[in-house]
Amino acid sequence: MSHEEKRPAANAGQDTLIEVQDLKKYFPIKGGLFRKTVGYVKAVDGVSFSIARGKTFGLVGESGCGKSTVGRTLLRLYEKTDGSVLFEGEDIFALSRKHLRAVRPQMQIVFQDPYSSLNPRMSIGQAIGEPMLTHRLCTKGDVRKKVSQIMEECGLPSYYIERYPHEFSGGQRQRIGIARALALNPKFIVCDEPVSALDVSIQAQIINLLTDLQRERGITYLFISHDLSVVEHISDYVGVMYLGSLVETGSQEALYQNPLHPYTKALLSAAPVPDPHAKRNRILLSGDIPSPANPPSGCKFHTRCPIAQEICASQVPQLVDCGDGHCCACHFAGAEVKPNSQREQ
Repeated sequence: MSHEEKRPAANAGQDTLIEVQDLKKYFPIKGGLFRKTVGYVKAVDGVSFSIARGKTFGLVGESGCGKSTVGRTLLRLYEKTDGSVLFEGEDIFALSRKHLRAVRPQMQIVFQDPYSSLNPRMSIGQAIGEPMLTHRLCTKGDVRKKVSQIMEECGLPSYYIERYPHEFSGGQRQRIGIARALALNPKFIVCDEPVSALDVSIQAQIINLLTDLQRERGITYLFISHDLSVVEHISDYVGVMYLGSLVETGSQEALYQNPLHPYTKALLSAAPVPDPHAKRNRILLSGDIPSPANPPSGCKFHTRCPIAQEICASQVPQLVDCGDGHCCACHFAGAEVKPNSQREQ
């Protein structure tokens, strides 16, 4: 079966807020007496996707696959190696420092560790109010009222305003991080594993809060996580990353119900189900994840793939549309992958 190759855009036809085109971010490896560059860690290697306004794009994959680097490069916290990031049609890497400062309030981030992202010497009122004063969105006389309103919106009583980060639980700190991101009334927020350090019950509360805020404010999210169940709950579209590259993208429903890439199928087979009597046919991947400083030739996944053939070691599969915006980078997209118990027989 042949597929027409094109740039993956799961949200085609909708009002696009973020458009990422062939984004690359390489970190230099220094060595030798004079600390010369001897190689590069290819953390993000040619990633392309788009996010429609008011929608959530979930980015999943194993630790070290480059998910967080994608999020931080989108916000220009890291400078790109190549490619482009368009925010409302403007390439953020082409903006001057003055213009970038004007755009900054519209693009925010919620970090994974809510404690380390907060200044322990600042009360939460100061932490939330400081960006509003810096960008002149309110006066010193109005900042306390504005901060109280945002805190209430995020489920934090206004009388917490004088307290410090160490006086709160992990879930409350993450609410503070979300409130700080909301302070500038952004259009786009990168959620970098915002619930991975929280208890399951607290995770649900934070996810529901993010969903409510999106519905009320029309915020667009890039939601980064390694937890497939969380991503399934909050995302409209999902991208699966492996070793710096996207291997599959599509709508949440299509990707979870009909995964096409062997790596996606393996991840989904490992996801726990809330039924102690349910039996899962696990697909266990052999070997370790290759180094991003020296990725395999051809398909990066072929060294661990249960259905790899000779072509996989020599030719790089392109991310192509397999129908209805469901894209896959595999020479044998949709091929059956047998569970390990069946392969051993």
